[in-house]
Amino acid sequence: MGYHQAGFDEIVGVDNVPQPNYPFTFIQADALAFMDAMMSGTEDIGYGLVHASPPCQHFSMATTNKEAHPDLVAEVREYLEIIGLPSVIENVMGAPLRPDLKLCGSMFDLAIRRHRLFELEGWFLWNPPTCRKSCPTGTWQVTGNAGTSEGYDGRYTYHADGTRTPLGYKYRNLAHAQELMGMPWAKRTREITEAIPPAYTKFIGEQFLAQQ
Repeated sequence: MGYHQAGFDEIVGVDNVPQPNYPFTFIQADALAFMDAMMSGTEDIGYGLVHASPPCQHFSMATTNKEAHPDLVAEVREYLEIIGLPSVIENVMGAPLRPDLKLCGSMFDLAIRRHRLFELEGWFLWNPPTCRKSCPTGTWQVTGNAGTSEGYDGRYTYHADGTRTPLGYKYRNLAHAQELMGMPWAKRTREITEAIPPAYTKFIGEQFLAQQ
């Protein structure tokens, strides 16, 4: 959606599981197999930009058994280099990406942190932005299951004077997650908790198109 908002007129999404609420053209397929088909000429290669988000669970701090999840970053990078189109690889902090760009919700006045790394190939940004403000306690987290009706996730920072400050707030419900992330079309919580805010890709798309 962010790329659409930036001005791209054709968006094609590829995933190996159904995405019935995806708002653009969707192809259910293994992404690596799809890129292999692009290299062999059996799939269209006439795209202006390729964005890849390999599974993040292997690198996520929230994952307890990281080895149970694949690390596909290097393989995705190799495919993209062979295809030769301008590209973006996105993943969580801690993933083995070249940190060409780091985005945070504070840059877009979102009430979420959600730091993400982006590796750019075939193009680059002049003076990439940084967080415009610190990421204070009290921002919302759109991860896992929803919190309580008040939003507290049960974790606090305790101070010397005996007071405590909520370390983070969990989103309250699906509607709240849609609002926080800017994803009103998503109908399932998992579609949102595993996504990045469209504001991120809108920014990236605008920067890319400005160079064309």
